[in-house]
Amino acid sequence: MPSAFDASNPPFDRLTQEEIAELRAAIDIGYLRPGEAVLIPGQKAEHLHVIIKGSVEVRDNGTLDAVLGPKDSFDSRALVHGAAGEDFIAAEETLCYLIPRGLVLDLIARNAAFAAFFYSEVSAKLDAFAGARRPEGMESVLRARVREASRGPALMIEGSASIADAAQRMQDASINAAYVRDDGRIGVVTGMNLAKAVLLQRLPHETPVREVCHFDVIAVDAEDFIFEALLLMTRHTKRRVAVRSGGDYTGFLEDIHILGLVAGNSQLIPGRIDRARSVADLAAPAQDIQAQVERLHRQGVKVEQIAEITSDLNRRLFVRLFDLLAPASIRDHGCLMIMGSEGRGEQTVRTDQDNGLLLGAPVPEADLTAFREAFSGALAGFGFPPCPGRVMVSNPLWSQPLDGLVRQLRLWIMERTPEAAMNLAIFFDAVAVSGRAGLVTEAKQAMAEAMRGERALIARFANLVETFQTPALGVLSTLMEKVGVGSDAIDIKKAGIFPIVHGMRAMAMDRGILVTSTAGRIEALVEAGAFSAAFGRELLSALRVFMEYRLRAQLEAVRRGTLEREALVEPGELSAADRDILRDGLRIVRQFREMLRNRYALAAFG
Repeated sequence: MPSAFDASNPPFDRLTQEEIAELRAAIDIGYLRPGEAVLIPGQKAEHLHVIIKGSVEVRDNGTLDAVLGPKDSFDSRALVHGAAGEDFIAAEETLCYLIPRGLVLDLIARNAAFAAFFYSEVSAKLDAFAGARRPEGMESVLRARVREASRGPALMIEGSASIADAAQRMQDASINAAYVRDDGRIGVVTGMNLAKAVLLQRLPHETPVREVCHFDVIAVDAEDFIFEALLLMTRHTKRRVAVRSGGDYTGFLEDIHILGLVAGNSQLIPGRIDRARSVADLAAPAQDIQAQVERLHRQGVKVEQIAEITSDLNRRLFVRLFDLLAPASIRDHGCLMIMGSEGRGEQTVRTDQDNGLLLGAPVPEADLTAFREAFSGALAGFGFPPCPGRVMVSNPLWSQPLDGLVRQLRLWIMERTPEAAMNLAIFFDAVAVSGRAGLVTEAKQAMAEAMRGERALIARFANLVETFQTPALGVLSTLMEKVGVGSDAIDIKKAGIFPIVHGMRAMAMDRGILVTSTAGRIEALVEAGAFSAAFGRELLSALRVFMEYRLRAQLEAVRRGTLEREALVEPGELSAADRDILRDGLRIVRQFREMLRNRYALAAFG
């Protein structure tokens, strides 16, 4: 009995202790010679192989599809669904655990979590594995730092100010507690203190606020743990405590902010954005949005829901910034639009700026120049890096009158270069977020009209999917180098996300579908008969796989300060089950690319 079998290796970690003991009693060890064909297409599998040492090549009609290494298993499809669809050939001397087919089928019937690994559709596999994630609970919230919780701004009022003035300033700042500075002391006054002073004590409105505040301030440091703050609140019967950082008071931590750590701050951030009275007031909620992504991911929220929440919050931020900075001439005649993953509603961790401005009528040049600089500069200050391709409001190419942009779109159509095609793709994802939304619709309709019937142009546009290769997944470094990164990593954006996103964009453009999100485009194209509903589900599930793995990479890159690796996934660091899902996703992308090649005769572009 091979007692060394690693039962912590997914999907075996989903088995009970009794099932693991049963499995260990039944497995054997097999030896494979270099070049030995373990399974061939059409052959029924009698064992589930789990590699101990060595490697096995997976070939589809002679083309290398994957290279499996230690802890990888094969072939689950042949085991459950009848017969192998690919060749499995030992690349070197290889040792494998051999798990009898009958036992595997029995465990599948008894254990739903284990069975999920053997689903034939990527969509079902992904849903099952996403459900198996262990979200962090209350313990992780209590171990969070005070600075991670949303908290109100620190308003400082002089003790000599009247209670009427204090009330007005607190109302203007949309807060319910403020600090009071008086003769070297720091106190706290709340809205309830002011209300009691006027209604119950009947104090004159001119009464100095020092008379109604309290100077026994209960404070925590921003680096303290949440549980320490909760202890203070409980001990002193307080709903809020003061927060200090570097010796200065920086705001208040309230019980509702701690609740926000449990359910996420997505309900609290919009209020802070809407209450902002200046660009500076938006800086804190902008950072909260970023922190919210990591918090939601830790709590087990699915990546598509994280993207939806993040996109909604970012749009609120852009709208409020537009309202604060745009002069009346631009607010009356302009439309702020966002593009890229923001426009598609697929943004998670903040990347670069992708925005623009359309004008329906002339505005003073001085107004336009000042707004361009202020808007892009403010976003950069919030942590949105400038777009390398300068697709942002500060670039006159992307902030101009409607007729000017329509002329530019037609020029790009006539240029027929990869750069022009990419600019068309960027605008095709545009969404209006503030102002005259009809301007974006008019520009898109003009673009669609100019491209109607231009089959060769659509094909050139679709050919952008060939910009990057989609590699096989395995242990051979040469395969990884195809996407232009180190031999130990895959650029998941280039290899997986971009081909699906742009392929759907091209097919939607071809059929005049103006839906912006990739999921919406897939649904519309299925309804139009472009491909089957089953393939549409697998494409969407593969996209979610890639978005999940990219989000993990992004969060890790942020933690390590290695932002250049924000799209890199290292297969060696994934579990065997995660590698299996990633292989399935990459296989679907290769199928989709082949479909695009055939449909648009992409071979003609060399």
